[in-house]
Amino acid sequence: MSLSIQHQPENQEFTVSQDGHSAELSYSLPTEGVIDFTHTFVEEGLRGQGIGDELAKAGLAYAREKKLKVRTTCSFMAGYVAQHPDYQDLAEAG
Repeated sequence: MSLSIQHQPENQEFTVSQDGHSAELSYSLPTEGVIDFTHTFVEEGLRGQGIGDELAKAGLAYAREKKLKVRTTCSFMAGYVAQHPDYQDLAEAG
């Protein structure tokens, strides 16, 4: 499945629209050099297709590209990072 994930910095979110449904990964930039993934939402029509994972990958790739430390207020994102050791280096020390 090919997803078109849009980064909308003015709204601080990554979004996907497909077949009339949408999904989003929201973030904030609480302090310089830190991105906090605050909320993930996938509409029911898109669930079970790995879209949350794709949003997570896009957000984490953005964090890596911008050299930001990652905070995961969102429980989905916290779980995703915990399950994928290749992202551990991005986690904010705390």
